[in-house]
Amino acid sequence: MAYDNNSQKIVDYIQNFARKHSLFVLAYGTGCGAIEIPPTMTSRYDAERFGIRGAATPRQADVLLITGYLATKTLKRVIRTYEQMQDPKYVIAFGSCTINGGMYWDSYNTINMLDKYIPVDVYINGCMPRPEAVISGFVKLQDEIQAGRADGWKKYQDNLEEYRANQKKIIKNWTMPDFNW
Repeated sequence: MAYDNNSQKIVDYIQNFARKHSLFVLAYGTGCGAIEIPPTMTSRYDAERFGIRGAATPRQADVLLITGYLATKTLKRVIRTYEQMQDPKYVIAFGSCTINGGMYWDSYNTINMLDKYIPVDVYINGCMPRPEAVISGFVKLQDEIQAGRADGWKKYQDNLEEYRANQKKIIKNWTMPDFNW
């Protein structure tokens, strides 16, 4: 059955509305940023009222929340986790360490710009961002999903060779498959 353009827009709107209000989050706590996640989920801030819930495995998650700095060793695991997630998938980079390396910016073992290795849909600034800022970041992601602009996963698939080249520069002993989907 073929849809006309108007029908497809309605279907996209409904899908994006449902995705927006049902975000299952896999928190990848790599540093001190993980300390702000439990308060965000408690009754004081109640992130679940926005449709934000925890996920147990990458296969169940819609959002990969990376909190804190990334070492070259953990980058490999983050990439593997990201690739195990189902499409559409989103990434939130949490704290200044994921943006520019934070206080470890000049370390030989720290990843300075996460978006060179996997696409990041939303950045949450701060060291460490308060629960209010975390919720604000999720609301920003929800707005991007509703508008159809949260398409980092498509960019990853379309530019896989570029991402792989950047990944292989950092990860010297590359033993991961080239495609995980």
